[in-house]
Parts: sequence; structure tokens; C-alpha cells
Amino acid sequence: MTMTLVHDLKASAARLDRALADYLAETPLSGPGPAPERLVAAMRHGSLNGGKRLRPYLVETSAALFGISPHQATRTGLALEMVHCYSLIHDDLPAMDDDDLRRGQPTVHRAFDEATAILAGDALLTHAFAVLGDPATHPDPSIRIRLVAELAAGSGAGGMAGGQMLDILGESSPLTETEILSMQAMKTGALIRAAVRMGAMLGGASDRDLAALTAYAEAAGRAFQLADDILDVTASAEAMGKATGKDADQGKQTLVGILGLDAARLRLDAMVAEAIAALTPLGPNADRLRAIARYFAARET
Repeated sequence: MTMTLVHDLKASAARLDRALADYLAETPLSGPGPAPERLVAAMRHGSLNGGKRLRPYLVETSAALFGISPHQATRTGLALEMVHCYSLIHDDLPAMDDDDLRRGQPTVHRAFDEATAILAGDALLTHAFAVLGDPATHPDPSIRIRLVAELAAGSGAGGMAGGQMLDILGESSPLTETEILSMQAMKTGALIRAAVRMGAMLGGASDRDLAALTAYAEAAGRAFQLADDILDVTASAEAMGKATGKDADQGKQTLVGILGLDAARLRLDAMVAEAIAALTPLGPNADRLRAIARYFAARET
């Protein structure tokens, strides 16, 4: 990973952390009544304890291709990260993956309780759409509507939530390689796809450019998930900040389990190459997106 990408990732994560910290407070979260202090604390615990903030960075990087500054893209990235954080809180619950650690800290249901964790996730998801609907995110209401629809598609039954359902079903019935890829494209890839597309929508990308970016995002999403599956086998819990080796223990089906580690690494290289090739119509302006795809494969946490 180049020093430029390291710097950009850190700067983007810092912007996002500030936006999260500002928004996840009693006044912004209150509506007809005041947001309960315990609920706000749980939302903050599940959102502010680190994280690479890769999805907001993808929003910023895609938007930058069309002249949108990182500052202008921050609120869109904020909404996306809130959905991602809600999904992690719910994934960690005993009824799902039953994890005690997330980013090296107790998961929300351990730090608080299961009911509070469920409500914290519910609130993060709900407020994400309030952020996108606010004129501060984009002055054009038609763009805001597109952003809302894109995030809903990426996080709903045909996206992340549906992918999680397929993952659970796969614990008790065998999946083919094609079915695993489809499940992972929904569970993990859909929000990565949404991030890239939402950045392009902020900048009014043409249909041609949006198609190229969509193809890139889908391949990059596959690479991100396969790299995660490889890390679950090869990385330590200390490095990852969460339990590792749980996929096999829970009967989760992955490409690593089907192909073996060496073949999975070769497949990962091919996925990254596919993502990079998809950006050809965008020329050298898309080099940062190419670097992100390479980072997905090379990351160690």
C-alpha cells in the first residue's frame, strides 16, 4: 500500500469519525422526544471504537472522479457507515454470530445488553436515511432520492440483509461455489457496490461511467470478502480485533473451504485484476480506486 493511500485513508477516517461523533449525540438524534442516554451511548460504542471506514472512503474516492470534494461527500459516507455499524452490532448478537469482541472491544450486547444492542442497530439504520434525506447531504432532492434508494437496495432483502439470511441457511445445507459467490455479493459486496455508486451519483456520473464503476465495485467486493475469509484462517484474533477461525466452527461456507488456501489466493488475485480492468474507461483518474482494490487483497486486518 502506497504512502499516499495510507495518508488518504487516515484523513478520510478522521473526517468520518468526527462526523459520527458529532451526529451520534442527543440533540441530533432527538425527534418528538429526547434520545435516551443509554441508547445514544450504545450507538456510539458500536460506531466509534475504531474501524477503517473503507466504505466512506470509497464514496469519497468515487465522488472525486466527478469533482466532488471529500467534505461534500462526508454525509453520504456517514449514512453508509451507520448502516455498516448497525449490521455489525446485529451480526455480533447471540442469535447471529455470537461474538464477544469487535475491534478489540466488547461487542455492544456484551457492553450493554441484547435488547439495547438491537435498538442501537435499529436506530443507526433509521437515522442513516434521515442523513441522506437532509438537504445538507445534497441540494438536489432528486439526487437525495437516488441515494436513499441505492442504500436501501444495498442493505435490504436483495442486498446485505438477504445475504446474511443466505449465510445462515448455508450453515445447514451445502452451497455450490456459485451460490457462495452470490451470497457474499449480497452480504458484503452490496454495501461496497452502493458506496462506489453513491459517490458517482453525488457527482452526476454518466450511465457509461456508472456502469464501469459498478463492475469495478462488484469485483472489488468479491475480493474484499475473499480476503476476509483468508484472514479468518490465517490471522490472529489479536491482529483482527475479533475472534478468528469461526467460519469453520460455525459451519459457514466460504471459497477458502471449497478451493483451499493456495487456490483461494490465486482467485483473489484474479478478482483484483478484474476490478482494475473494469476501470479502463475512466483512465488514470481512477488510480486511487485501483489502489483500493489492491489494498483489499493485501490487507492484514
